[in-house]
Amino acid sequence: MNTMLQRWLSSSVVDADTKAELIAVAENEKEIISRFGSKLTFGTAGLRGVLGAGTNRMNIYVVRHATQGLSELILKTGADAAARGVVVGHDCRIMSREFAVETCRVLTANGIKAYLFDELRPTPEVSFAIRELNCIAGINITASHNPKEYNGYKVYWEDGAQLSLEQADTVFESICADDIFDDVKVSSPEEMEANTVILGKDFDEKFLSCVLDCIIDPDAIRSQKDMAIIFTPFHGTGYRLVPEALKRAGFENVTCVPEQMVLSGEFPTVASPNPENKEGFTIAMKLANEKGADFIIGTDPDADRVGVVVRDKDGEFVALSGNQTGVLLLDYILGARKNTGNLPANAAAVKSLVSTEMATAVCEKYGVKLFNVLTGFKFIGEKIKEFEASGDHTYVFGFEESYGYLSGTYARDKDAVAASLLVAEMAAHYKQKGMTLADALNSLYEEYGYYLDKTLSVTMHGFDGAEKTKALMTRLRTVRPDGFGGIGLKEVYDLNQGAMGLPKANVIYYRLVDGSVIIVRPSGTEPKVKIYVLVREQCRACAEKKVEDLRSDFYSFAGIES
Repeated sequence: MNTMLQRWLSSSVVDADTKAELIAVAENEKEIISRFGSKLTFGTAGLRGVLGAGTNRMNIYVVRHATQGLSELILKTGADAAARGVVVGHDCRIMSREFAVETCRVLTANGIKAYLFDELRPTPEVSFAIRELNCIAGINITASHNPKEYNGYKVYWEDGAQLSLEQADTVFESICADDIFDDVKVSSPEEMEANTVILGKDFDEKFLSCVLDCIIDPDAIRSQKDMAIIFTPFHGTGYRLVPEALKRAGFENVTCVPEQMVLSGEFPTVASPNPENKEGFTIAMKLANEKGADFIIGTDPDADRVGVVVRDKDGEFVALSGNQTGVLLLDYILGARKNTGNLPANAAAVKSLVSTEMATAVCEKYGVKLFNVLTGFKFIGEKIKEFEASGDHTYVFGFEESYGYLSGTYARDKDAVAASLLVAEMAAHYKQKGMTLADALNSLYEEYGYYLDKTLSVTMHGFDGAEKTKALMTRLRTVRPDGFGGIGLKEVYDLNQGAMGLPKANVIYYRLVDGSVIIVRPSGTEPKVKIYVLVREQCRACAEKKVEDLRSDFYSFAGIES
C-alpha cells in the first residue's frame, strides 16, 4: 500500500468520510498515484485543483497545510503582522465555506487575527478589504471559472495584489518542510470564533462606494435609465453586488437571469461557468430577446472576470472577446474622461503583453502612456503601486485578454462588479448616439484598423510533455527566423534575459516588420504552450488570412504538428 495513503488512513486527524473515499480507490494504482504522487503546487496564484482526498487534491487538510505555510511567512514578517490580520473570503463552490472556516482555524491557532466574510463575496472585494482593513494578507477560496470539480485558494499580500514569486516560493518551501498533519496548528471552533471578526453586509457599502466612484458620465446613465440590461452571475458571487451597483448607478431596467441567480457550486445550467463561452449565455440570450435587450453581462463565479454578449447589425448575438471588451472600455474611459475634463495629464493604462496591440493605437490617440506587463493581474497591481510611489503617472485603466478589467485603485485585482457597471455606462453612452456596442466596436475598427488576436494552445502529449516543451523553447531561442507568413522579422526578445523592461519570464516575443506579433509562453502548471498571434489589417477576412498564414508558418518553423 502506498506509504502516504497508509498515513492518511491511519491518521487520527483524517475524518471518516475522507478515509472512506480513499478506501474505495485503494486498489486503483493509477488513482492513488494521481492523488498522492505529488502535491498541489503553491504558486503566485496560490492553489488550484480537483476536489478530493489526497495531497494532489483540494481538501481541508491541503488547505490547512497551505495556511500553515502562509502563517509562517506572516509571522516572519514583523511583530505587528499577526495583529493586522488576514481577511478570508470564498465563492459558491463545493466546500468553499468549509475551506474558508478551516483557513481561519489555522490562522488563529498561529496567533493571527482573522476576518471572515459572513457569506460568499467577489474576489475583488477581498482585495479591497485587505487595503481597507490594513491587513497583512488575504485569502479567497475560489477556482475562478474552472469546472465544478475544482476549487482553489487565492492568496494576496498587504497591497491587495497576489503574492510575489519569492513569497510564493517561501510558502511552498514551508509546505514541503512541514508535515501535513503533525506540523499544522488548528484551533477549536470556539477559539476560532473568539479570534475572528465577521464581516457583514455593512462592509459591502465601502466596496460599493468605490465601485460607484468609477462612474464617469452619470448624465449618460440618466438619459438611458430605461435601457434594457440582462445580467447573469453564473450561479456565483456577482448575484447581489452587480445588480445593486447597476441599480444605485441609476439603471432601472436590469433583468437578472433567474435560473442562474441560484447560488450553486454545481453550476446546473451551464457546462462550464466561464463567461468566455457563449454557450453559457443561452438562457440569457432567450431572455434578452424577450426583453428587447441589445447586450448581456455575465460574471464568473468569483466575479473577477466579465463576459459581454452583444446584438450585431443582423440582430444576432455575438460574444465579445476579452480583447474587444478591453479596447471598447479603454477607448470609452479615455474619451469620456477627456470630455469631462477628468483625464490626468500623466494618465497611464496597463495591459498584459499578450493582450491586443489595438490598445497602443487607442492610447496614442489620447496621449496616454501604455505599459505592458507580464501575464497575471498582479503585475498590473504592481504598476499601480509603482505609479503611486513615484507620482510619475496616474493609473486610469488596466486589462488582460483573459476578461479581466480594473478602472480604479481601490483593489489590486480585476473587478467584474465595476467592469459590469462601466460596460452598462458605455452602452448607455453609445445608445444616446443611436449605436449598439457592436456598432461601437465596428467604429473602432474603422478608425484604428481591424485588429485580430488569436490565442492558440498546443498540448505536449505523453509522459515527456515537459521535456517536449523545454525542447521547443530551446529551439526557438537557438534559431532566429527570417520572418513568418512572408513578413520579415523586425525584432525578437527572449524574456528569460529580462528584455523589454520586464522581469525574467519563460516567454519569447517576435515582432514583424508590419507590426504583427507572435508570443510564445509555456504554461507553468500544464504540459501546454500558449501561442498568441496579434495582427492588424483593413478587414476581417484579411486579418483572418494573415493569422492563419502566421500560425501555419510558425508551426512549421517550431516543429509543431497542425
